[in-house]
Amino acid sequence: MKQLDRSDQRLLLDIARLSIDAAVRRGAPAGAALGQPPAALNEPAAAFVTIHERGELRGCIGLMRFDVPLWINVREAAAAAALDDPRFLPVDESELPALELEVSVLDPPVPLPDPAGFVAGRHGIVVERGMRRALLLPQVATEMGWDASQMLDAVCRKANLPKDAWRDPSTQLFVFESTCFSQAESSHAPSEPPTA
Repeated sequence: MKQLDRSDQRLLLDIARLSIDAAVRRGAPAGAALGQPPAALNEPAAAFVTIHERGELRGCIGLMRFDVPLWINVREAAAAAALDDPRFLPVDESELPALELEVSVLDPPVPLPDPAGFVAGRHGIVVERGMRRALLLPQVATEMGWDASQMLDAVCRKANLPKDAWRDPSTQLFVFESTCFSQAESSHAPSEPPTA
């Protein structure tokens, strides 16, 4: 996926916001008023949308669909993060003004044959064994202050596997990198210089 410029990032954050508002208020899905999205947002890419409220996690859902346009994955992940994250009650209309959004655009995961190659803070991680599967975004390690083994333990626990399952050769590990941006960054970022 090519790098998204600041205007593309702002548009994705707007799509996520509109989608959450529409989902919570039971309105029409966001995107009807979007018109033709920029080419970069029509490229297929997986995406996660994370919702915070007053600094606390309020929902996070991702769609690992690499054959669907990015803006559609963001729209659908945003609505799901607001209403369908099983860890939280659905977002209520009264909460909408306080929500802070973050979008992560994921590169496709690649197999990690040796756990020693995992770099906490740079790589996101996917663990699979049998029917159990879980994923942690790269920024989780930074937010939690985890090193590589703590991050690997955590993703195994999230998949309901023993925390050291990542050491077992029958456990499959995949890594990915992502581009992450939030409304807070977008609103404080300097505007792009005009191009001639």
